[in-house]
Amino acid sequence: MDFFELINQRGSIRDYKSDPVEPEKLELLFEAVRLAPSAVNRQPYKLYVVSTKGREDVLRKIYNSDWFVQPPYVVCMCLINEQAWKRQVDGCSYAMVDAAIAFDHLVLMAANLGLGTCWLAAFDPDAAREALQLPANQTPLLFSPLGYPNEVTRPKRRKTIDELVVLM
Repeated sequence: MDFFELINQRGSIRDYKSDPVEPEKLELLFEAVRLAPSAVNRQPYKLYVVSTKGREDVLRKIYNSDWFVQPPYVVCMCLINEQAWKRQVDGCSYAMVDAAIAFDHLVLMAANLGLGTCWLAAFDPDAAREALQLPANQTPLLFSPLGYPNEVTRPKRRKTIDELVVLM
């Protein structure tokens, strides 16, 4: 699949099969995260990959939805703020940007491998810290279920190019 087709077909999946994800596909996902660009190559993040089996009740405290725990995995991207590059002029940290880029690499690689994901920011961060036993210096930023889709992605509704792009 070419890249434009991939980004056009990728969508948020909210219905998953319980089929296992092959270890070689997981390795490709992890490599996509590892290869993502980051400011000054600091990579100020940690990816947690949580098996859902037997952890459904704990994971539902993070995000209370059946589809969140349907697939074999849930992934969480955490920030490590003190490792992030900060712009000297104003101190702007690039931790969130770097983590989002790496997470998007994972999401796009997942779609390329026939796997589904769904970006999730509306979760309980305290429940996430407790469930994942996160160190104090890590902040949960994003979650996604990870597994084989049990649905077809819906057509995208997006703003027009004119609404988003300013050519100067």
